[in-house]
Amino acid sequence: MATTTQAGVRAHAKHARGSTASPGSTDSAGSPGDVQMTHRQIMEALSGLLLGMFVAILSSTIVSNALPEIIGDLGGGQSAYTWVVTATLLSMTAATPLWGKLSDLYSKKALVQIALVIYVLGSAAAGLSQNPGMLIACRVVQGIGVGGLSALAQIVMAAMISPRERGRYSGYLGATFAVATVGGPLLGGVITDTSWLGWRWCFYVGVPFAVIALIVLQKTLHLPVVKRDVKVDWAGAFFISAAVSLLLVWVTFAGDKYDWLSWQTYSMVAGSIVLALVFVLVESRASEPIIPLRLFRNRTITLSSIASMFVGVAMFSGTVFFAQYFQLARDESPTMSGVLTIPMIAGLFISSTLSGQLITRTGKWKAWLVSGGVLVTAGLGLLGTVRYDTEYWKTAVFMALLGLGIGMMMQNLVLSTQNQVDPNDLGSASSTVTFFRSLGGAMGVSALGAVMADRITGYAEDGIAGLGPKYASLASGSSSTGEIPDMDKLPAPLRTVMESAYGHGIADVFLIAAGMALLAFLITLFIKEVPLRAGGVPARAAQTPAPAAVEAPAGEKVPSWAVPAEAAVEGAADGLSVRGFVRDDESEPVPRAAVTLISPQGRQLGRSVAQADGSYAMDAPGTGSYVLIAVADGFQPHASTVVVDGKPVPYDIVLSGTGGLNVLVRAAETGVPVADATVVVTDAHGDLLATGTTGEQGGFAFPGPAPGAVTVAVNAAGYLPRALPVQVGGTGVTRIEVGLDAGARVQGVVRAPHGPLADARVTLVDAAGKVAGTATTGADGAYGFTGLDGGEYTVIATGYPQVATALTLSGPGTDDHDIELAHPGE
Repeated sequence: MATTTQAGVRAHAKHARGSTASPGSTDSAGSPGDVQMTHRQIMEALSGLLLGMFVAILSSTIVSNALPEIIGDLGGGQSAYTWVVTATLLSMTAATPLWGKLSDLYSKKALVQIALVIYVLGSAAAGLSQNPGMLIACRVVQGIGVGGLSALAQIVMAAMISPRERGRYSGYLGATFAVATVGGPLLGGVITDTSWLGWRWCFYVGVPFAVIALIVLQKTLHLPVVKRDVKVDWAGAFFISAAVSLLLVWVTFAGDKYDWLSWQTYSMVAGSIVLALVFVLVESRASEPIIPLRLFRNRTITLSSIASMFVGVAMFSGTVFFAQYFQLARDESPTMSGVLTIPMIAGLFISSTLSGQLITRTGKWKAWLVSGGVLVTAGLGLLGTVRYDTEYWKTAVFMALLGLGIGMMMQNLVLSTQNQVDPNDLGSASSTVTFFRSLGGAMGVSALGAVMADRITGYAEDGIAGLGPKYASLASGSSSTGEIPDMDKLPAPLRTVMESAYGHGIADVFLIAAGMALLAFLITLFIKEVPLRAGGVPARAAQTPAPAAVEAPAGEKVPSWAVPAEAAVEGAADGLSVRGFVRDDESEPVPRAAVTLISPQGRQLGRSVAQADGSYAMDAPGTGSYVLIAVADGFQPHASTVVVDGKPVPYDIVLSGTGGLNVLVRAAETGVPVADATVVVTDAHGDLLATGTTGEQGGFAFPGPAPGAVTVAVNAAGYLPRALPVQVGGTGVTRIEVGLDAGARVQGVVRAPHGPLADARVTLVDAAGKVAGTATTGADGAYGFTGLDGGEYTVIATGYPQVATALTLSGPGTDDHDIELAHPGE
């Protein structure tokens, strides 16, 4: 809602005049020129914040190259290595939503300082660790602090800077992230390789920087503090933490301590689901939920959160497993391990800074998200091909692609979300996206670490067995104990085998992460781009528009974008008026909407028609309570109460669509309803509006589409797909029936001289050379393809020497086509 931001401006103006703001009281702001923040003032305010972020990231990345030596020194194995990383991500994931909610309720400046202190204390304690368990516990404390810093950095920036300008400053944040990320491993490598320092100093070196950051934050960061009754959702924090923790314990030990399909798996997964459902129940009833469930009604927020989860897998897998690859597979020192990752960090630095600048100039951000998804997927996919002896220049190019993609996606997913929420929900929305990114990272590192350990063990055992009986006895000692080997103590042949095993195993992890990145890319395609605003954040309709009291520190500057519209109109602040914007569920303006002010007795007192940008304004006859009604074609009427108490009332309205679209899918020949058919509805621009499957009676319902032209596409197994244009009316339900034609079918049996052939691969290629389908035969040798167009096809079967035969399909019906495979001479 816009009321908090506007109240903040009024309270600041009053404070600047020497008055004392009291709860419930607000005054009109002065002219915008009195409150504008310059670029220099914004940079001064951000300096301490960026320094704090630098310390947090430095303290995190400085140990990445030292971890192999740290775990070896403390006597831990691959599981401990994974959990040292996962513990931080876990606590960071669980704490992020809580920090975000606290920032909506308390001083953001104080919370940043508290998070920084927690992080530094955890880091200092980690330097005193005597065993892997103690180190993991200290990393949990570190994660609580970094969760706060990660979420609060975005929130503080959003509180000071408009969405349109925020891309520019997000670039500075990305640059800070890049410098700390590249400097951390280098510094950590040097410290680890320096005999008179040792790896423990990796945890101590950030303390002086943290003290400086605290001092700078105290002097430069000044933000309004919202004063209202608060209630922190501690129950929600507990259940989300418990659900995530149990899930991570499962993926870490599955395949090692117990089978993937076992009673432990069933118990832990079921427990996580139950805890997650309890969390949803708690959030739906909490007055101040950690993650407001209503945020997910917005498609952009939902899709950005899911995409962030998969981006987290890609981002953290790159930073965590590169150290092991370079040190264990390529025999590099910790220092050189940091140097060799510079291409990835350089790519991240360049893309985050450049994309931020260009987004500020154009207001467009989706192209960067989509491009980033392509680059991340390509980078990880190519990294999946590396081995221990791959030429470094190839690995460097692959890492650079990964860094470029992460830089384009990481900040902009948060930016796209912040662009569509109320100021009151800014902290919760920002931390929600960060939460899902951390969740993906935690689950990814945990699961991929378990997969990597299993793959490395398998590759090592196979390689050692190939060396002959002389080295067979070393298999259990070097490959299956789970401990990270000391390569310098291994015989040359065995060392080569272990390096090859680590190179191949880590590459497999990158290949799996590429699949996750591909999902993130596909999700970003469906995120609807809403141009970044140069003005205030759009507000949802408030049922109680009375603002909260806000106090601002003396001398504080409030950004010009947060100044309410009435402050810029001469004399408007002295009259009694109701003004705001009319928008739809996707934050798009609703022009020509009729807004009427009604007295409690039902008499019309004022009327306004929304302009092209959705804005409206009307005068109120005096103080009191009134009814505001908004009506527009294609939307449900909206009615709410507004209270005029002697000053202009900012009030934004959100209209929901009316009517609906009902689709009935039948078989064209028989008229029988087609169940489980996939229905996709897109608008005139090709953006996805709805998708789902038909029920047992062939029906699919889409409530509330906006009036206009849409395209309905239907696809079902055994039928030819069909798409048709539909004109959705302004009122009522639009009903259509879609008839699907049955496609041609091909089925048969692949036989060898000894009988039906299992696991044979059959490929169907059409006349244009495109693959129409692939199938693998079962134990009976059978295969089949359905839903085909008539025409010429080629059937290719492999398993024995390849056999290709031509086939002509005349139309609906089933064609039998058996295939005989044999070796020459059989």
